[in-house]
Amino acid sequence: MNQAEVTKLMSQLRIAVRPRHRNLKNIDGPEGRLAKLRKTVTALVKHERIELNYQRADEARGYAERLISDAIRHGDCHKPTMEMADYWLLEKQLVHKLFKVLVPRFEEYKVSATRMYKAPKEYPGWYRKRAVLELRGNPYPALLPNQSNNRNLLHNVLMDEAKKDYRREKYAEIAAQIGTEAAVPGSGEQPKAV
Repeated sequence: MNQAEVTKLMSQLRIAVRPRHRNLKNIDGPEGRLAKLRKTVTALVKHERIELNYQRADEARGYAERLISDAIRHGDCHKPTMEMADYWLLEKQLVHKLFKVLVPRFEEYKVSATRMYKAPKEYPGWYRKRAVLELRGNPYPALLPNQSNNRNLLHNVLMDEAKKDYRREKYAEIAAQIGTEAAVPGSGEQPKAV
């Protein structure tokens, strides 16, 4: 079996996944940990942006990525994928959202389907690392401002041309001033004879 065939056997995740699960404390043990992660993945698919503790967001992100990548890879006719979606999504109408809304959105993506940001800490009070976990392409406004300056927008092109004209005028004034100083004899220093 060559390398190309091996890659078809497993779903490729576009994020780094920890080799071991995080030690998320829960009084109900491992079942309570999984129940909390199921609620988190369900909330992420339902609301497309959630704020929660950093550790739980990081853990749930891997499960959400796996769910979405398997849904893209196999579709809704694959029984194990449907069982996995049925397990992770507690509200059954979200299974339809997964296959009818999210899969077409993320089919052509070359990056991960989720995005995670560190949230600012609450002040005053005890500091607990918080994070915002979101699905890409959600209908909410962006959390980070768009830093790209698009030079092709009309007002940017006009401002650039105005700056160039202003500089040309200033350079012409400076050149004329230097030219008049050089033309007037005795205004500059006399070269010394050796």
